[in-house]
Amino acid sequence: MKLYSTNNKENIVDLKEAVLKGLPEDNGLYMPVSIPKLPDDFFKNIEQYSFQEIATNICENLFGNYIPKDALDEIIKNAVNFPAPIVSLNQQTHILELFHGPSLAFKDFGARFMAQLMSYFNRGNDKELVILVATSGDTGGAVAAGFYKTPGIKVVILYPSGKVSHLQEKQLTTLGHNISALEVNGTFDDCQALVKKAFLDNELNQNIRFSSANSINIARLIPQSFYYVEAWKQLKNKDNVVFIVPSGNFGNLTAGLLAYKMGLPVDHFIAATNANDVVPSYLKTGIYQTRPSVRTLSNAMDVGAPSNFVRMLDLYGKDWHQMKAKISGYSYNDVETEASVREVFSHYNYTIDPHGAVGYLAFKDYLVENPDAQGVILETAHPSKFKPDMERILNGNIHVPERLAILKDQKKEATLLDVNYEDFKSWLLSNY
Repeated sequence: MKLYSTNNKENIVDLKEAVLKGLPEDNGLYMPVSIPKLPDDFFKNIEQYSFQEIATNICENLFGNYIPKDALDEIIKNAVNFPAPIVSLNQQTHILELFHGPSLAFKDFGARFMAQLMSYFNRGNDKELVILVATSGDTGGAVAAGFYKTPGIKVVILYPSGKVSHLQEKQLTTLGHNISALEVNGTFDDCQALVKKAFLDNELNQNIRFSSANSINIARLIPQSFYYVEAWKQLKNKDNVVFIVPSGNFGNLTAGLLAYKMGLPVDHFIAATNANDVVPSYLKTGIYQTRPSVRTLSNAMDVGAPSNFVRMLDLYGKDWHQMKAKISGYSYNDVETEASVREVFSHYNYTIDPHGAVGYLAFKDYLVENPDAQGVILETAHPSKFKPDMERILNGNIHVPERLAILKDQKKEATLLDVNYEDFKSWLLSNY
């Protein structure tokens, strides 16, 4: 498999280099040189395939023979070992539950696959690999769980102080061992900027072998395409299928577009955001303007400069008309989000988290002009991860699964940093 940088299509590397480097030197993002379509028979006979077999077919389609089959089977067996079930609210509205992994968030799929793939590529290398990752909520916990005690790999997670939920913070600050947490006095965008600057710092790269576990790494996107196909398989009615994707950094939606480019029969995608609506604004106006993120109830989507937007542009040749023909954008404030959580619980006795609630609102609005659509709303995190807000909104108790509840009283270990690159650089040099 060959990949190029979105900033220079002549800058071509193989899969191993793209995964272990994470980011090209020119500050672009890696994209596949070609995205071959899966055979028509694969989709015609989709019900015959298990989730793991779907993942294997997608990887073989993209990778060719780059990874031996026995090694690929082992990677997928260890990464894709929990379900992604569909729950139907009514005949047209379906919830894709992506929170059945160890950290109770959709990012478990990408983080576990990436950990397995990096471990495979890192065999025999004496110099440890240091993973830098910025998180707005769920990425940190998923990466911490996915890479915990992985030989030869250490992880540094940057998160914005006071802007992730209490249990999200516990997931990334209590493991220890090869996982370190940096609590940054700023926003997610500040954390992401620090990570990107470190990747491009020559002095750091001469001393430390870096990679990324954010969705800027192509190894995060590929496994996220698996569950779009798995969801489509589960639908009884496969006509007019629309995926509604609560979006922050837009890796999840980009993964859906990747599945579509590989042949998945998707009618449309919906980018659903909170007040951080730079992409919905672009889809409406053709003008892309990043801005500082604002804090909201759906904190994992609090991103004002989404990295993966450049991949979306790349997939559509920077053609606004083509992109908006396939993707619609909607945004909602916290008051609307809370009302959506209450509506879903009242009408369907289903507890939806604030991110999924934004998706539910977007599909309702889309149905006004598209009444025949079959909507699949990505429920990206378990509602218990937002327990105080959820209990306030619903005026009732939210059950916390045991694997999350045990973190409540564990001691937080994090280093507090200001938004100062030189301080971050000094910390890295003194610790690695």
